[in-house]
Amino acid sequence: MRRFSEWLRDRPFGVDCALAVSLFLIELTAVAAVRQPLVYVAMAVAVSTPIAWRRRYPVAAAWTALALGQVATLMVWASEEPRTLPPGQLGFVVMLYTLAVYTDRRTTLLFALGLAADIVVVRLVLGSDWTSTIFFVLLYALAYITAEFLGTRRAYVMEVRARLAVAESDRDRRAVDAVSAERTRIARELHDVVAHAVSVMIVQADGASYALRSDPDRAEAALANISATGRTALTELRRTVSLLRTDDSSESHPEYGTAALAKIVEMMRAAGLRVSIEQTGELDDLPPAVSLGVHRLVQESLTNVLRHGGERPRAAVAVRREPGAVTVSVVNSSEGDSPVRDIHESSGFGVIGMRERVAVLGGELRAGPLPDGRWRVAATLPVDQVAFDR
Repeated sequence: MRRFSEWLRDRPFGVDCALAVSLFLIELTAVAAVRQPLVYVAMAVAVSTPIAWRRRYPVAAAWTALALGQVATLMVWASEEPRTLPPGQLGFVVMLYTLAVYTDRRTTLLFALGLAADIVVVRLVLGSDWTSTIFFVLLYALAYITAEFLGTRRAYVMEVRARLAVAESDRDRRAVDAVSAERTRIARELHDVVAHAVSVMIVQADGASYALRSDPDRAEAALANISATGRTALTELRRTVSLLRTDDSSESHPEYGTAALAKIVEMMRAAGLRVSIEQTGELDDLPPAVSLGVHRLVQESLTNVLRHGGERPRAAVAVRREPGAVTVSVVNSSEGDSPVRDIHESSGFGVIGMRERVAVLGGELRAGPLPDGRWRVAATLPVDQVAFDR
């Protein structure tokens, strides 16, 4: 039964043609009571035919049927059969229903006024009885009420479908955005860990190759530092993967406090970077996300200094706990003839990753040259006021 209804729904013109034929057959029941059956049948065919196009051209079909109905009324009156209702009255019921469903209320109201005029004409010209008049008025009213109910229900169903489509689209978009954000987060964390470790190891390996014959002890120390850096990087990778699998806000990471910053500075010094650090305020009770952000900013900034700071680079790190925020400043310079290179142009995704991390934390990052030729990376990370009340 369901398949049959779907089959009919997919063929609206065929259904309307069947409806037109059905109304025509009903009109034929009155042929025996008329004096000119051929004329009556011809008018019944003419009035029933527009019903087949009621859904394709609802307004044109309705007014065509009504006009042919008026012609039929005049022909019945001319044939001296004043009490015989002209054909097409049932077709008008269908047309009123169609306009109420498929068009606006103004068009439907105009057609209803046309039907009222038709009722008056039939009543006055043909002298039809009150019983048939009241019967068709009730049919018109029933058709309009039914159409209004079904039209409202159809509009409600369409609105629900539209909202479901929008909700599904939003869900898919949010899923894509979430995946993209997670991929960016993973890429940023892995870049900070791997780029830092690999940069230090490359510098140490270059130094070891130069000192291999002239200063074996220094080469051995560089190789030991490479090994230590590799182990530290592996530990950091494991820690990062573990962090990515959990919620940052639900777990404490004290390893990203002052001790971790001091360890970064020590590692960079072993790699040949002359760096000083100043830590002011309580930095070990920061929220985990902020503490990790400070750690990564210092790590990435010093890595960029080591890679792109010119000959004999040096850097000064300052991390300060202030009311409501933590400020991070890394200033680097180069001694000798080589200028400090533009980190924005030479560090790939380093500064981009730092900007993304600071933006996620709701902070502000500034990176650029100072008037004296040095390069500075400065960030301000807001801290929840609750952290100061503990």
